[in-house]
Amino acid sequence: MELNFDKDNGLLPAIVQSAADGAVLMVGYMNREAYERTLASGYVTFWSRSRRQLWMKGETSGNRLRWLSLHADCDGDALLARVEMEGAQAACHTGYRSCFYREWTPQGFREAGERVFQPEDVYGRQ
Repeated sequence: MELNFDKDNGLLPAIVQSAADGAVLMVGYMNREAYERTLASGYVTFWSRSRRQLWMKGETSGNRLRWLSLHADCDGDALLARVEMEGAQAACHTGYRSCFYREWTPQGFREAGERVFQPEDVYGRQ
């Protein structure tokens, strides 16, 4: 099976899921080089659309994502990476375990969960 990277920008979405409990941790984008580095290194690597460069998740914070299995969807245009978390057990740069820490309520979105680390301690900024 061939992966179908988007024809306009050469990317495909990659959903990251905890292999331990099934929680969705984050969504990132991979180009072909990020995908190949992920395979070669054993750690999830993305293409940063804002910085326009490759980045291995956790290269600054130490909260790396070691992939245990990779799955392509039926069209080959999205990936699911089941991972084991390293470091502080946080996938989100805001310090939460998951990037999906906001939960909708009738009053609007609210933070659900606690921070695992303080971003300013890791990145020097929030």
